[in-house]
Amino acid sequence: MNKITLGTSDLLVTPICLGTMTFGEQVAEKEAHQILDRSLALGVNFL
Repeated sequence: MNKITLGTSDLLVTPICLGTMTFGEQVAEKEAHQILDRSLALGVNFL
Protein backbone atom coordinates (compact mmCIF):
# COMPACT_ATOMS: atom_id res chain seq x y z
CA MET A 1 0.00 0.00 0.00
CA ASN A 2 1.19 3.52 -0.74
CA LYS A 3 2.57 5.63 2.09
CA ILE A 4 2.42 9.40 2.57
CA THR A 5 4.26 11.72 4.93
CA LEU A 6 2.20 12.64 7.99
CA GLY A 7 2.12 16.42 8.17
CA THR A 8 5.58 17.91 8.65
CA SER A 9 6.94 14.84 10.43
CA ASP A 10 9.13 12.13 8.97
CA LEU A 11 6.45 9.48 9.61
CA LEU A 12 5.21 7.49 6.62
CA VAL A 13 1.63 6.29 6.97
CA THR A 14 -1.03 4.83 4.74
CA PRO A 15 -3.46 7.37 3.26
CA ILE A 16 -6.29 5.51 5.02
CA CYS A 17 -6.62 5.25 8.79
CA LEU A 18 -8.31 2.42 10.67
CA GLY A 19 -10.61 3.96 13.26
CA THR A 20 -10.67 1.90 16.46
CA MET A 21 -12.89 4.01 18.73
CA THR A 22 -15.67 1.41 18.79
CA PHE A 23 -13.36 -1.55 19.45
CA GLY A 24 -14.32 -3.15 22.75
CA GLU A 25 -17.80 -1.65 22.93
CA GLN A 26 -19.74 -1.83 19.67
CA VAL A 27 -17.22 -4.20 18.07
CA ALA A 28 -16.51 -7.37 20.07
CA GLU A 29 -12.90 -8.21 20.93
CA LYS A 30 -12.73 -11.21 18.59
CA GLU A 31 -14.07 -9.21 15.65
CA ALA A 32 -11.77 -6.28 16.47
CA HIS A 33 -8.77 -8.62 16.31
CA GLN A 34 -9.95 -9.94 12.94
CA ILE A 35 -10.34 -6.41 11.56
CA LEU A 36 -6.94 -5.35 12.88
CA ASP A 37 -5.21 -8.48 11.56
CA ARG A 38 -6.73 -8.00 8.10
CA SER A 39 -5.84 -4.30 8.02
CA LEU A 40 -2.23 -5.00 8.97
CA ALA A 41 -2.03 -7.77 6.37
CA LEU A 42 -3.17 -5.27 3.74
CA GLY A 43 -0.46 -2.81 4.81
CA VAL A 44 -2.43 -0.30 6.88
CA ASN A 45 -0.15 1.26 9.50
CA PHE A 46 -2.20 4.30 10.54
CA LEU A 47 -4.52 3.49 13.45
